[in-house]
Amino acid sequence: MKERNITQYYLLQNGIDNKTLDSLKKNKNITLLTMEKLCDIIGCTPNDIVRFKK
Repeated sequence: MKERNITQYYLLQNGIDNKTLDSLKKNKNITLLTMEKLCDIIGCTPNDIVRFKK
């Protein structure tokens, strides 16, 4: 988001609600629909924003 100058306010204006934004900040689970919205807004793919931990 920093690289593309996308703010939290911009996400709120484009379909990401406060609860989801809070979940993202706290590294909680999100739905695939939310991930799709984020990718559309930010202009990326899921591979750009997902990290798998073991």
